[in-house]
Amino acid sequence: MSEPLSSTERRNKWTFGIGTVGRDMVYTLVSMYLVFFLSDVLKPSTQEFLWASSLILVARLFDAVADIVMGAIVDNTRTRWGQYKPWIAIGVVASAIFTVLMFTDFGTHGVAFVVGFALVYLAWSLSWTANDIPYWALLPALSVDQKKRESFGAIAKIFATVGLFVVVVAVIPVTKALAPVVGEVPAWTIFAVGVVVIMLLGQLVTLVGVKEPKLAVEQERTSVRDLVRAVFGNDQLLWTAIAMVLFMTGYLTTTTFGTYYFKYVYGDEAMYSPFGAVLVASQLLGYGIFPLLSRRFSRARLYSLSIALILLGYLIFFFSPVNIAFIAVAGLLIFVGDAFITLLMLVFLTDTIEYGHWKLGRRNTAVTFALQPFINKVGAALSTQIVAVAIVLAGVIPDRPADTSAAGLFTIKAGMLLLPAVLIVISYLIYRRKYRIDEAFYARIVADLRERGQLL
Repeated sequence: MSEPLSSTERRNKWTFGIGTVGRDMVYTLVSMYLVFFLSDVLKPSTQEFLWASSLILVARLFDAVADIVMGAIVDNTRTRWGQYKPWIAIGVVASAIFTVLMFTDFGTHGVAFVVGFALVYLAWSLSWTANDIPYWALLPALSVDQKKRESFGAIAKIFATVGLFVVVVAVIPVTKALAPVVGEVPAWTIFAVGVVVIMLLGQLVTLVGVKEPKLAVEQERTSVRDLVRAVFGNDQLLWTAIAMVLFMTGYLTTTTFGTYYFKYVYGDEAMYSPFGAVLVASQLLGYGIFPLLSRRFSRARLYSLSIALILLGYLIFFFSPVNIAFIAVAGLLIFVGDAFITLLMLVFLTDTIEYGHWKLGRRNTAVTFALQPFINKVGAALSTQIVAVAIVLAGVIPDRPADTSAAGLFTIKAGMLLLPAVLIVISYLIYRRKYRIDEAFYARIVADLRERGQLL
């Protein structure tokens, strides 16, 4: 049984969580709408669009590797403000600037457009890494108690989902309302500025409010050799990463396809906002009830339940008529299941920190937790490329969505629902066969570390 939260832990729980609101607004805008902004707002040529989307893939894969390096930098940071806060502050300011630039039209075309866009995206991605790695590495640094970590993570994900909700519900109506006044592209730029301001304010709450406790004995700085061992010597971390990359690729492919589905298959892109409301309400429900379920069921059972909900949702979505009621039911199942998986992924990764400490003799919190953004970025990179290629193969015409062929509509639907389901099933099979840190094993790991004098 976990001890009750202290006053400092309660403060940390809420001020850490609040910091996710604006961050996830920005991340949702970029991960779910950047490709749509490119294809249907900037409207470059097909060749420019494919080159730009391909360079996004390359930049994300490069940055995913940079996450691990950033983790080592954070683990080696020693300042009067701690390991994490200086990088959180630097990263959020830089990523705010590049977010706005990504949703701006500089009037270039051809090679200049592709190269310019790729450089801005790469700069955004690296600056986001500088914020993202230390921010999420701060979570496991707040407690080694599994249930407290679940509680902190659940609150953070609830706030993050509020941020996601604002964007998915507001982005299309707000930009469409602003477009007649300021123009279509400036409307998106103004929206980007708004979410950036909220991100900066939320991160300020975290930077001022969170007080980091001292959990582990001070250790030597992380060398390149230690970095390699921390990642490749931790088998549970690697299997978790592989399984979750497959899951996130499937899930993000579905969400990225969403705007296209409602514009081309459903025939009314404005209906994406109510569907987005279902998405967010479902995830809030999932995050809200997860702590209750985690007290009654093992993580393995919760994981199996989550996968079953998601697959049932995909089945209903694929075979349902083009009707918002059926789609809403399917979305409810998919996104409640996703909320459970997201939290489980978070706590699986945090537990591999103690496992790596126990197995390898070193505690590399930031390096280990760098695998979370690595997973998200690789998943986002692969899903973006899947969507971009599928949209080109579907032969959609942004200004004439009704002219899309039946084969093109099926391409969108299959890419959104069938391929993700396959990837998610493979992810689940890997988890079931390879992940072995259950509650009893984790308790033994923590007890051993304390007996060795490596945990306080």
